[in-house]
Amino acid sequence: MKSKILLADDHPIIGLSLVNLANESGMDVVDQIRSPSQIVPSIEVHQPQILITEVRLGGQDALKSLEKIEPESNLKVIVFTSHSNPTNIARASALGCFEFIQKTSPIEKLVTALLSAAAGQPTPPTSLLSTTKTRMKRIGSGPAESPLTKRESQVLQHVAMGLSNREIGKSLGISVETVKEHVQNILRKLDVNDRTQAAVWALKNGMI
Repeated sequence: MKSKILLADDHPIIGLSLVNLANESGMDVVDQIRSPSQIVPSIEVHQPQILITEVRLGGQDALKSLEKIEPESNLKVIVFTSHSNPTNIARASALGCFEFIQKTSPIEKLVTALLSAAAGQPTPPTSLLSTTKTRMKRIGSGPAESPLTKRESQVLQHVAMGLSNREIGKSLGISVETVKEHVQNILRKLDVNDRTQAAVWALKNGMI
């Protein structure tokens, strides 16, 4: 049985190219969508094995929609994007995406990712997401005079990378409520008013 692909990209030429690529790889594109709000409903209807998505669709955050995907779906998410800043890479890693590929990459890289995802293989240890996830698990140390605990330092470093509370929770394996408690403790201990000021403190103290 052919693997089913859901394609989320708002550029028609890119979409057509990906449909052709999927067909050449022996896979079927079961739906093409251009809005983040369509991702979860399309998954429920078509039950694809693979989602190829841009980071932003129609000027909206597509990665945020990935938070709503049930883990039981076993969906492999390949981010294929022109928005490859470190924050988006960290977010994709935290959300458990299978691969993160820049649109400037050789097409063979996307083909390899598709075939690996279809075969049920794990994300290669040399991939951008694997190396990012490893780095995110190692972080947690702050300056010697830091008032933060190791866990609070981990949360702060995730905050400074631009992750939401839900994304931080997924990355560290803790609940959103626990993340919120840590963030409040961080703001209080650092005597800052918001996440932006906390991120600036982390940057100034060499935590990212």
